Amino acid sequence: MMKILIALLAGWLCAPYSPVLAQEWPTRPITLVVPFAPGGGTDSIARDIARGLADKLRQPVVVDNRGGDGGAIAAAAVARAPADGLTLMFVTSTFVTHAAATPDLKYDVQKDFAPIALLGRGPLLVVAARSLEVKTLQQLIALGRQKPGSLNYCSAGNGSINHLAGEMFSQKTAMPMTHVPYRGSGPATLDLIAGRVQVFFATVPTILPHVKEGRVELLAVTSRTRSTLFPDVPTVIESGVAGFDVSTWWGIVAPAGTPSAIVERLNALIGEVAAAPAVRNRLINEGATPYRGSPIDFRNTLAAELDGWRAVIKSSGIKLEKGN
Repeated sequence: MMKILIALLAGWLCAPYSPVLAQEWPTRPITLVVPFAPGGGTDSIARDIARGLADKLRQPVVVDNRGGDGGAIAAAAVARAPADGLTLMFVTSTFVTHAAATPDLKYDVQKDFAPIALLGRGPLLVVAARSLEVKTLQQLIALGRQKPGSLNYCSAGNGSINHLAGEMFSQKTAMPMTHVPYRGSGPATLDLIAGRVQVFFATVPTILPHVKEGRVELLAVTSRTRSTLFPDVPTVIESGVAGFDVSTWWGIVAPAGTPSAIVERLNALIGEVAAAPAVRNRLINEGATPYRGSPIDFRNTLAAELDGWRAVIKSSGIKLEKGN
């Protein structure tokens, strides 16, 4: 009888979380890891999500900023965290681009994380230094072909979405450009405005104020359709570069093995928070389209983007240093 009781107890302890237990979760504060420094546009969206989740769960949701190495430092820490639903990570497209470009990471984007929710997607803006004296993307391409190897583009760092978008553009236009990586979008933007670099495939939150103030020249948007913020600005595809469709996105993941009942509950709650005015309006005002889907939808998105960026990297020969 004792052996039977022990076996039953062991089975109960090893069983997946039931919906009832998921409703009782969380009993302690949740940590939302953000792989960027405080104060940027991504950090602001993450903090809006954290506040909304805290209100709904009646538990604190603490934002933990862990910047560095293209987000790999934060991702490695979250991959090793207990899969109890108490550690989450706010991710962007760089979560995938950095993994695609960096060999021998000590974590696997597809195996070590449980996708929870994709919040929204938005285009990049192709901008040029005013000193370059180009007004359209066609003029930029003509200049690059007239003087091969003369153009450069900046990014927020090796493996970032800005970096790989620029590489894809070079491949599709057969117009090589020199990549100039920076430690973040801030210093890259300052040098673009000063004319020390020429082109930037920038996220909307990063470059929007400077576009509005006329400090840079907006040439195109990288999404398949035009941006609601700039309805008169053509897409890269409309400007003659076939098949160029790049967007950045925001989402939340947890360590792999997080109980499915908790993942589903988080997906529902995050969807509610993201639909509230505080987050929805911020996304729309930054040119993004809010999105609400299942964890499986998000998993499929991660897989498709990882494959796509790996193909770009394979064609380019890009190889970054080993990551965490």
